[in-house]
Amino acid sequence: MDRAISLIKGMTDLPTIPAVASRVLSLLDQPEVDIDEIADLLLTDQVMAARVLKLVNSPLYRPSQQIASLKGALIYLGLRHIREFILTCAFIQSFEGKDGVLGIKPFWEHSFGVGIVARLIAEKAGYRDTEKAYIGGIIHDIGEVFLSFYFRNEFQRLVDRMKERPYLLVDAEAEEFGTTHCEIGLCMAQEWNFPSEYREVIYCHHTPLDAIIDPRLVAIVNLADLFCTVRRLDYGGKEWVSFSLADEPAWQMVQGGGSKLGDFDVERFCYELDDQVEEIQELVQNIFKDK
Repeated sequence: MDRAISLIKGMTDLPTIPAVASRVLSLLDQPEVDIDEIADLLLTDQVMAARVLKLVNSPLYRPSQQIASLKGALIYLGLRHIREFILTCAFIQSFEGKDGVLGIKPFWEHSFGVGIVARLIAEKAGYRDTEKAYIGGIIHDIGEVFLSFYFRNEFQRLVDRMKERPYLLVDAEAEEFGTTHCEIGLCMAQEWNFPSEYREVIYCHHTPLDAIIDPRLVAIVNLADLFCTVRRLDYGGKEWVSFSLADEPAWQMVQGGGSKLGDFDVERFCYELDDQVEEIQELVQNIFKDK
C-alpha cells in the first residue's frame, strides 16, 4: 500500500468524478426526489446527458421503442436504476482520454461484463442489492487504467512478459510495480470518497476471503470477474485461464438465505453469457464511436 500511495500522490492529473454526477448522486440520497430536477441538472452536462440516452437505448436495456428525451429515459429507468446509470456514465467520462496499453474499449467491455454478470449472480444468490453488485463489477478494475495509462513502458513490459508464459496480471503487477491494481484502485476510491463496501470490492476482488465489510458482495464480483475472464470479456491473452467453480472460495461465500445456486447450471450460464458478449461489445463500440 505504501508503494500504491506514493504512485498516486505523484500524479497531478488523476481522473475525477464529474461535478454534475456528484450533485445528482446527492439529490438521489434525499428522501423526496424530483425527476425534473435530476433531468435539468443532467442537461447542464450535455456529454453525460447524451451518454445516458445512449446507454438506455442500447440492446442491454431493450426499451420497446427509442427513448428520445432525458426525462423519458429517467422515468423508464426508475429511481432505483438512475444511480447505477449516473455512476457508470461518470466513470466513463472520468477515464476519457486515458487509453493506455490495455485500451479503454477492452477495459470497458470487461467492466460492463463483470457488472452485468455480478448482477445476474446476485439475483441467483438472493443478494438483495443487485444494483450494488452491478456497480461493484463496473468499478472493480479502476486501478488497471491508472497503471496502463500512467506507466505505459512498464505496463507494456509486463504484458509482453505475460505472453511468454501463463501469468496472472495481478501477480505480474506486484513484481513490476511493487503494488497491484487492487491497491492502486483502493487509493483512487479513497480520493473519490467511495463508500467503504465499494472500496473493499476494489481492494479484495482477487482475494475475497480477506473481505470483512460485505464478503458476499466481494465474492459475487470475484466470480463475475472469473466468468468474464474465460468468456471473451477479458483484456486478451488469457486463453489459458480456467477455473473450477466448486474450488473457488467465493462460491462458498455467496451461498446464503434465498440463494437459488443449488441448481446452478454452470454450462448453461456460460452459454447465456456468450449470448451477451456481442451486445456488451456493441454497447462499448457505440459509447466510443465518436472517439
